[in-house]
Amino acid sequence: MNEILQYLKKHGERLDTDIAEDTGISLATVRSQLSELAAKCEVVVCHSIRFKKGKKIEGTIYRIAGYTPPASPGRKSKAQLKLS
Repeated sequence: MNEILQYLKKHGERLDTDIAEDTGISLATVRSQLSELAAKCEVVVCHSIRFKKGKKIEGTIYRIAGYTPPASPGRKSKAQLKLS
């Protein structure tokens, strides 16, 4: 489960199929571990429907609960600079 948490922390929200493909863990194992993590409120689950090139893709997206990724490098908008 730690491998999945580290993957989500590094890559942000991802589909369960992407997690399985990138980590090399079987999809069934990934789904069972993610359901355990969701029961512990360590990940947030969202059912999603996306369209890629007109093809409907239904999936489940996961992300770490309560985690805010660091700001990306580069120029910031004027509105963000005024808030600082």
